[in-house]
Amino acid sequence: MMTSLPTIVVLGVFLLAQLTQALNNGLARTPPMGFMTWQRFRCITDCHKYPDECISERLIQRTADKMVEDGYLKAGYEYLIIDDCWLAKERDQDGKLQADKSRFPNGMKAVSDYVHAKGLKFGIYEDYGNKTCGGYPGILGHLKKDAEYFAYLEVDYIKIDGCYSVPFYEMEDGYKLFGKYLNETGRPMVYSCSWPAYFNDASYPLNYEILKEHCNLWRNYDDIQDSYQSLTQIMDWFALVQDSIIQHAGPGHWNDPDMLLAGNYALTRDQAKMQMAVWAILAAPLLMSVDLHTIKHEFKEILQHKELIEINQDPWGLQGRRVLRERQIEIWKRELKPEDEYGSKYAVVIVSRREDGTPYPYNVTLQAIGLTHPNGYYYRDVFKHNETELQYVQPKSFITVRVVPQGCVVLKVFASKENKSENTTNSTTTQ
Repeated sequence: MMTSLPTIVVLGVFLLAQLTQALNNGLARTPPMGFMTWQRFRCITDCHKYPDECISERLIQRTADKMVEDGYLKAGYEYLIIDDCWLAKERDQDGKLQADKSRFPNGMKAVSDYVHAKGLKFGIYEDYGNKTCGGYPGILGHLKKDAEYFAYLEVDYIKIDGCYSVPFYEMEDGYKLFGKYLNETGRPMVYSCSWPAYFNDASYPLNYEILKEHCNLWRNYDDIQDSYQSLTQIMDWFALVQDSIIQHAGPGHWNDPDMLLAGNYALTRDQAKMQMAVWAILAAPLLMSVDLHTIKHEFKEILQHKELIEINQDPWGLQGRRVLRERQIEIWKRELKPEDEYGSKYAVVIVSRREDGTPYPYNVTLQAIGLTHPNGYYYRDVFKHNETELQYVQPKSFITVRVVPQGCVVLKVFASKENKSENTTNSTTTQ
């Protein structure tokens, strides 16, 4: 039956209004911190062969225990997020999502309750597609029902992937509509969107203004893999597009370069420090994905490094950028909220992409990276716990650092309120 033109117009206006209701949850005022299963545990579902690694109630409970007992929650890692492969292969007889009964014998609500009882927040994964990336039921055709199910589970964080979305370019409206249904439940849930990664992969136009209006964070690029090559590819991509994405990050909405690799198989201690430091500059979500029962102490120290976390969680929420690249040395800079006793404040990460067999001596002036305050600056090395005395330098004077191969030096820099140039000498920090 044909519909009259006025009815079509009215219906179109109604649907547009429905789709453009923006996210309204007041969450993620700083980048979310927590644990996510995917990078380390992927889609391991054979609990007979791999009882300590399979996606299961036991894994989530054990991880929750370690997050509390080993200080991760105290350090700020508050979300425990199950990624793909928690679902049964089919919905129940009423069309509702259900957890795999053999791996989650008490149901997902019991898992959520356990996580909350530990003082943590509970996160979960689904997919705006016919199936999840692992082949489990997606949310297409069930958006409202699934939003209500997640509210029933008392979910605090939800990641929506984009595998098997046909046609993929409908994802933008679909994610917006699902966000609307999340809002309608009345349950505040951090909303992590993945459509930018799919749009960028297909070179399809991406509207960041719409994105930040409807999502708390979003994956921009490919999945991170457990390798130094994957890490540096993501760093390079973020540097390449920084002028077009930085302005869209801030309290409540963040660019997401993906999970932290520290403590897994591939990265050295210095490479893991590099990722943690650059992610702090990028104001990136800090989502661990590692076996917390086997992680070495040196990597635990990196993940819980107080000052790197403070840089990442800076309340101004300004995403930093790569400001200099030469001789396989990169400098990344982020402006931070000033402290009362100083003027403007910055975090500066000097990264070596070199493969020398010895720390590389590198000279740089603050003026070269855009710091030109006429009264000069104080600075200190964040990793030198026992050498916290501030050093003074003028913008045109050299700072000399030694950067280990595939490692970094992290400086906090404070503008001076008075000029001390008469006492200035070239300043040195050593790594």
